[in-house]
Amino acid sequence: MKPTLDLLQEHGSIKVLLRILEKMCGKLEFKENVDSADMKKIVALIREFADKCHHGKEENLLFPAMKENNIPEEVSLVDLLIEEHNAGRNLVKNMAESIGQKDLAKFSENARGYVKLLDQHINKENTILFPMAGKSLTEEKQKKLAEGFEDIEKNVIGEGRHEELHKMIHELKKIYLSQP
Repeated sequence: MKPTLDLLQEHGSIKVLLRILEKMCGKLEFKENVDSADMKKIVALIREFADKCHHGKEENLLFPAMKENNIPEEVSLVDLLIEEHNAGRNLVKNMAESIGQKDLAKFSENARGYVKLLDQHINKENTILFPMAGKSLTEEKQKKLAEGFEDIEKNVIGEGRHEELHKMIHELKKIYLSQP
């Protein structure tokens, strides 16, 4: 599988997390109960799946491979995407802190900011970055990236953990997105 296709598929799961976050925020804003364990779980999923696994693949493998080509448009886009990853990490940090502080308004504000940031970020990667990578990276580089992605899933995230994370996302999806 091409490495950008792997990342594209992960974007689908991340978008599910974003829709769950939106649903949680809506409930909180209407003073409905949201289980704090679910709030902690989604923050943990974002940190492990979206950031450590997905962004790890991008920042440690894809982005450096693209920067090696020294194509100015690619370099500036990669730099911008890294800034957005860092902004997202700050919003998630604030979400986690707000759970401990029982500050639901702060959670919702930061979660909505994260959703907005990641929705446009994912669109940028899907429509601009990945096509660029498909054109500028050789088949050999793409093969090495795919191997590196597998290595991250096996040795950084842990054998079988990727599937466990998808199962956790599915469980939250049943709770928050299957309701009328």
